[in-house]
Amino acid sequence: MARIGILGAGAWGTGIAILCSQNGHEVTLWSALPRELDEIARTHAHRSLPGASVPADVRLCADLEQAVKGRDVLVMAVASSYTRATAHLLKDLVPDGQVIVDVAKGLEEETLMTLTQIIAQEVPQAVTAVLSGPSHAEEVSRGLPTTCVVGCADEAVARYLQEIFMSPVFRVYTSTDVRGVELGGALKNVIALAAGIADGLGYGDNAKAALITRGIAEMSRLGVAAGGRAETFSGLSGMGDLIVTCASMHSRNRRAGILIGQGKTYEEAMEEVGQVVEGVFAARAGRKLARAYGVEMPIVEEVNRVLFEGKRPAAAVEELMLRDRKAE
Repeated sequence: MARIGILGAGAWGTGIAILCSQNGHEVTLWSALPRELDEIARTHAHRSLPGASVPADVRLCADLEQAVKGRDVLVMAVASSYTRATAHLLKDLVPDGQVIVDVAKGLEEETLMTLTQIIAQEVPQAVTAVLSGPSHAEEVSRGLPTTCVVGCADEAVARYLQEIFMSPVFRVYTSTDVRGVELGGALKNVIALAAGIADGLGYGDNAKAALITRGIAEMSRLGVAAGGRAETFSGLSGMGDLIVTCASMHSRNRRAGILIGQGKTYEEAMEEVGQVVEGVFAARAGRKLARAYGVEMPIVEEVNRVLFEGKRPAAAVEELMLRDRKAE
């Protein structure tokens, strides 16, 4: 049994809490929002996880120091935009060698850092890792079969985390390509926005297949240029996560894209979805990173123009279709 502290009681943090509790671990679930904890305490459920129950032995905690004290593993499950602020609070609370696993997906626009890079900068004494892959919280929380990858530069730590998260319904692979795993997780959200926009415009399966295929090509080009391994983008945290995020109605990025394709602004779409849409935040960072490495990413460019420059979604699709002829 391991002592697990989960920071963030959103859908994914709560889903991980359910998984770890069912795996026999001692679980503490922290949130900076008392209303989240109050609702879970009252209902033993999470409003974004229909059909799932939060085990009674998951300890809810509003005090961060108490939530992290004596934990073998900390799981960072806050939205990417809050990763730095939350990590900053941990610096004086955790010991040398503390294992921190990030389960959010994103890039910091100002620095272009991945989330484990942010955590390592703010908590230099920690050992950082990432858990990623096609893993909607709605399904994980109900025990539906799911497969993910845990990335860590230290193979022994990766194997340790594999043992913690692994279950008969949650299979975990390991990787030392932390950079590739994280970039795949962040960039696929931008491609999923494009897929949703195509759905909102009423385009069909052909367009969706093209966006997924060309999207993984863009992700791979940038990921390899930025130091990731090509094979990572053919795996769970690349192609696997991209497929589920582009195809599933559990995907908040796809749902937001549909609304944008139907004519809503990204602000209106995020308000209607009612949850953080990570692809909106990753879009600008992804474009900046691509330009920094001199990598062509036409889908990411067009998503940025639709989101932030007022371009009509249909015009963006036309731009992609009429690009210069080239070999695949």
